Amino acid sequence: MATYAIGDLQGCADALDRLLDALCFDAGADRLWLVGDLVNRGPASLRTLRRIRSLGTAARVVLGNHDLHLLALACGVRRPSHADTLDEILAAPDAEELIDWLRHQPLVHAETLGSEEFLMVHAGLPPQWSAQIARLRAAEVEAALASADWQDFVADLYGDQPARWEPGLAGHERLRLIVNYCTRMRFCKPDGTLDLDSKEGVDRVPAGFAPWFDLPERAASATTIVFGHWSTLGLLCRGNLLGLDTGCVWGGALTAVRLDNRSLYQVACPQYRAPG
Repeated sequence: MATYAIGDLQGCADALDRLLDALCFDAGADRLWLVGDLVNRGPASLRTLRRIRSLGTAARVVLGNHDLHLLALACGVRRPSHADTLDEILAAPDAEELIDWLRHQPLVHAETLGSEEFLMVHAGLPPQWSAQIARLRAAEVEAALASADWQDFVADLYGDQPARWEPGLAGHERLRLIVNYCTRMRFCKPDGTLDLDSKEGVDRVPAGFAPWFDLPERAASATTIVFGHWSTLGLLCRGNLLGLDTGCVWGGALTAVRLDNRSLYQVACPQYRAPG
C-alpha cells in the first residue's frame, strides 16, 4: 500500500485523472492525501469534488480557503467573486450531499506512517502549536462545521482579526483565528502574529515576518508537515516539510509525493491560466 499526498487541485479534474494514472493508483490498496482547495478557479470543480468523494476512505482531505468559500456561498453568507467557478456545484442535483460531505472534512489530518509522524494542513501552523495542539484547535472548528447551526458559524467566519493567538480568545474570534492559521497563513512573526495581505514568495518577506515554517520553533518540530496554499512558493521538499502547491490551476503542474520514500510525481497543466 502506498500513500500519496497531492497539492491544490482547484477544480482541475483532468490533471487529477492524469496524475492518478501516472501513480497507477489503486483505491482498494493505496491512499490519497489532499491538501485542500479541492475546488474553484479551475474548469471542473463539480467533477473534481465528485471524484474525490467517490474514493471514500481511500482519500483523506483537509479543508482549504476555497473549500470554505464554497460552504459560505452555499449558505448565502458570501457573494461570489468574478473569478469563481463554483456555480456548477451549487446548481448540481447532488449539491446538498456534496456540501454536507465537504463540511464534515477536517482542518488537519495527523497520522503515523511507519516510524514517521505526519500532519497535513492546507496553509500552516503557528510556531507555538505542536501537532497535538493543532489537532485539538482544529477539532473546535470541525465541531462547529458539523453542528446543526453551522451556517451561523460560517456567517461569522471571515475577517483578518484577531491576528495573534491569545489564551483568552473565545467564541467566533477564537475559531476565526484557528481557521486563518490553518487555511490562509503564509507569513507570521515568532509570536504568531499573522500577515494575511502578502501572497508573494519567500523572496519578498514583509518586514518583521518570516515564512511560518522558517521560524525556529516550527523548524524544531519532529512532525513532517504536508501543506499547500502557496503557489508562489512552489514545490518545497526539505526535512520535515512538504509544500505541494505547484500552481496547477495557473498553468504550472499538479504534484504528488509518495510519503514513505519521497518519490515525486508531476503532470504539467499548461492548458490552465497564468495568474491575472
